[in-house]
Amino acid sequence: MEIKPQAVAIPKETDHLEQGKYGPVFPRTPACYGFTIIADVKPGRAEAIREHGHNLASALEQDPYLLAPLKLHYLRWVLFDDDTRFMYQGIFDTDFDKYTEDAVALFSKAGVSTTFENLEGFPEDWRTNPEAFVRFVREHHCPSFIEYGEYPYVTADEIKKALRIKSALSEMLDQMQ
Repeated sequence: MEIKPQAVAIPKETDHLEQGKYGPVFPRTPACYGFTIIADVKPGRAEAIREHGHNLASALEQDPYLLAPLKLHYLRWVLFDDDTRFMYQGIFDTDFDKYTEDAVALFSKAGVSTTFENLEGFPEDWRTNPEAFVRFVREHHCPSFIEYGEYPYVTADEIKKALRIKSALSEMLDQMQ
């Protein structure tokens, strides 16, 4: 099986894209699905964002599968412009609508807050008003115009399965020696 890296250019105009529950459904790319949010940080809240990052890391130490329902490949949080702006970038296996609905449900059920609460314009009623959450994300989304995948269109579950097979084969070969 040959895996050929691929890239897809994403058009600026979204009028021709399928419409989902909350707006255009961006196509699955070699990097799967994802979005980038850039928003202003509420004055004095940068340290709260950093602390939220530490809290999330601690929660994941307690339960490594806490975010598993989101089918994430990775998340990246960046504070920049002297801690006045925040970038959230996520790559995941589901489309935007499902990801955002799942995130609201997951955080609400777990009683976990979102670091987005530290951003200007984020709705205070996000737990009970997923549409407001989605509207905020859509308004602050900065779409990519190209996405590249070294291992294109491979899901997080497929990667985990391949790593389990590799480990099992390695263990079997070790036992044969």
